[in-house]
Amino acid sequence: MSRSRSLPLILAILSLILAVTLQGQEGRQGGGRGQVQLPDGAGKEVISASCGSCHGLNMITGAAGYTQEGWRDLITTMVELPAAQTATVTQYLATHFPPKPGRAPVLVPGNVSVTFREWKVPTLGQRSRDPLQTKDGTIWWNGQFISLVGRLNPSTGDMREYELEKASRPHSIVDDAAGNIWYMGNGNGTIGKLVPATGQITVYKLPDPAARDPHTGIFDKNGTLFFTLQQSNMVGRLVPSTGEIKLITLATPRALPYGLKQNSQGTIWISYNGSNKLATMDPVTMEIREFPLPEGSRSRRLAITSDDTVWYVNSALGRLGRMNPKTGEVKEWPSPSGPQSHPYAIEVIDDIIWYNESNQRPDALVRFDPKTETFQSWAVPSGVGIIRHMRKTPDGNLTIHQTSTNRIGLAIIGKRGTTTSAR
Repeated sequence: MSRSRSLPLILAILSLILAVTLQGQEGRQGGGRGQVQLPDGAGKEVISASCGSCHGLNMITGAAGYTQEGWRDLITTMVELPAAQTATVTQYLATHFPPKPGRAPVLVPGNVSVTFREWKVPTLGQRSRDPLQTKDGTIWWNGQFISLVGRLNPSTGDMREYELEKASRPHSIVDDAAGNIWYMGNGNGTIGKLVPATGQITVYKLPDPAARDPHTGIFDKNGTLFFTLQQSNMVGRLVPSTGEIKLITLATPRALPYGLKQNSQGTIWISYNGSNKLATMDPVTMEIREFPLPEGSRSRRLAITSDDTVWYVNSALGRLGRMNPKTGEVKEWPSPSGPQSHPYAIEVIDDIIWYNESNQRPDALVRFDPKTETFQSWAVPSGVGIIRHMRKTPDGNLTIHQTSTNRIGLAIIGKRGTTTSAR
């Protein structure tokens, strides 16, 4: 679906690339249009004119940095540029903004092997994210920046993309028991349902104007959709059979509810990205109960093992955490790459914990065995774009992605051997 573009449009998209990629972490970018002067060199005027018109140039000077090949790999997943322009821009960026020291992950060896498979999505610049695999083997993802849902047959590599309302900008997707794909319309306060067989889309508008940003959704065991609204500080419930929607506002100011999971008893657990707490919600009454985490903690996502123990990523402190749901007792382990590693996504497979270190370059996939309390980790092949959500596949592997490099993929888990990569 890529297409040729005029130079002004190319420059505008390049500006967007830099704005997205250099932000470091979603929701953690520094603001403002700092009065920054770029170094002299071929390519400076192009970047100054295009990027500086949209955001502060401090987002470039403060970047993690890449090699020329890294910049080229990044840009070519976002937009098609003439070869000469690509060479000039990437040489300039690599010369003046090379990789900064201290960002390489600390990789822990072990006996488990992981094979990575990755696919570049058809439409460039979409910020592909949050893939899931359905029972028939199809992988689905959403393209947040240009409002689409995509479908991949991993056996053949065939892909199809479905256009959504332009303003929806879906943050995540989830499938229901019938195989329909539901998306969280983060840009316009909607929830949408896509029927794959027909392409039909049904949109549910949230009833409260303050409910602006549906974020992450899950279906409970009864087929009811629950979802977080991060910036709106709300949690919502949608009954598909009636379209009824109920929203509640959390008592903790700026709790920023993020990930959510349901345990075997039906209780919904919610992670707070703006406060040092986790919370439970009764799916019927929507009553909230909060549990404290160590001071300074922030958690993006969580997962639950078969014994209903709650595991979470302590993103702010660079730790993996465990909470006893009966007592509220917490234990945490430092992530291998340290306090700045910013663990982000998390999943459980056969009671083994998997998560990523999103602040490392490349992004690291980490395995933790609760029985032995030992780690093992791998570098994601295209890991400059951050895994923001990972989910278990029907055959016990992981769907992963890289938002900034517009790739979705699989982490195929073996038992013994070496890590391999297939693109």
